Amino acid sequence: MNSIYDFIMKDVDGNMIPLSDYAGKVLLIVNTATGCGFTPQYEGLQDLYEKYKEQGLEILDFPCNQFGGQAPGSDEEIVDFCQSRYGVTFKQFSKIEVNGENEAPLYTFLKDQQGGMLGNKIKWNFTKFLVDRQGKVKSRYAPVDKPEKLESAIKELL
Repeated sequence: MNSIYDFIMKDVDGNMIPLSDYAGKVLLIVNTATGCGFTPQYEGLQDLYEKYKEQGLEILDFPCNQFGGQAPGSDEEIVDFCQSRYGVTFKQFSKIEVNGENEAPLYTFLKDQQGGMLGNKIKWNFTKFLVDRQGKVKSRYAPVDKPEKLESAIKELL
């Protein structure tokens, strides 16, 4: 795979979504969990989405249960939690793995593009990748980086 747009991912409704559907958009791709200390970042992500979606920001949420079993629910349970607790309206995908032999190829690609301090490992939930309108992975943010810290970088790409 040579581009972010080469990937097709399953959403929470079981639909296969080509990431080429997001060509021309600024993407924030996040591996998430509903029972994590960083889970309140859903609120900040939703705030960014509401503020910038009309300008072309899309947030792609990939729940992952690899870190401390902090996303144990079904896709439906995760969506219900996110919508009722944080009012999430951005795109949520089916649960995936982001490290190891069963990692989603999308995450292999993202890590190859922006390895970060841990190289080709995702450290924890809420690692964030920012992708420009041409599909280039521009930056990687650690779980401790709150969504509002990304706002200036997002505005620059919009």
